Amino acid sequence: MLGQQLVNALSLGCVYALFALGFTLIFGVLDVINLSHGAIFMVGAYAALYSIAQLGLPLWLGFLVAFAIAGVFAGVIDWLVLRPLRHRGAPQLIAMIATIGIGIILTNVAQGLFGPNNQRFPHGTMPGGTFEFAGVRMTTVELGIIFLSVALMVLLMVLMRRTRFGRAMRAVAESPKAAWLLGIDVERLFFTTSFVAGGLGGIAGVLIGLYSDALYPLMGEPMLQKGIAVVILGGLGSIPGAMLGGLFLGFSEVLSVAYVGSTMRDAVAFGLLFLVLLLRPQGLFGKTAQRKA
Repeated sequence: MLGQQLVNALSLGCVYALFALGFTLIFGVLDVINLSHGAIFMVGAYAALYSIAQLGLPLWLGFLVAFAIAGVFAGVIDWLVLRPLRHRGAPQLIAMIATIGIGIILTNVAQGLFGPNNQRFPHGTMPGGTFEFAGVRMTTVELGIIFLSVALMVLLMVLMRRTRFGRAMRAVAESPKAAWLLGIDVERLFFTTSFVAGGLGGIAGVLIGLYSDALYPLMGEPMLQKGIAVVILGGLGSIPGAMLGGLFLGFSEVLSVAYVGSTMRDAVAFGLLFLVLLLRPQGLFGKTAQRKA
């Protein structure tokens, strides 16, 4: 049933969009493609898992723990790795290679600590039950994913457009030197941006863990590939583009599984993405938002 597939696609696309938001936020402000973002995504998922399973915290506190832990990891990476490279005027490629190394280190440490096998959130972490409307069934997990993802995306848009912090972030995205001359603490803003972006990635990790009912140390790698595709599709540095690109990829994957076959999921989704970029190489919003946060 098409309506059911659209609901499934919306929930998956919202998670992709949330992950890509953090990814594109770092590029828009720091001008860096942070390839450790997939590992940060994984760290957030495991932080929530162990806070719920070992400490007995409720799910909403698990989300806060995931946001905080993933955000701290991302902020530390910026402070210890990206900040020295910025001060030395290192090219983007060096920063990309450095973040690849950080991602590999985090993944290997996670494998050593948690093992390679799948883990799951405890039974009952998310209230069970389904809702049905016009023949379309939606689980509480899907409903929660859609609601939380949309709420966070709207909150980020309001933060960027309506607050002093958002205006400062956009000023730094345009010109860090000019922003510094205007009295903006650029390094502090870089750290805060990394923290927020990492936190969004951590929450996306929890949502994927709930959606797929599986957490494992390498879970960030396929998400990173899809996040890069989504960011390029939407236009590098564009928040609306990341949102629409994530939804596009989610719908492409789910509908291809339903009407083509599960083995062709990635081929169809990335093939459609490739065709879109052939027609518009700069992405959906690339022309007006290439250097915007």
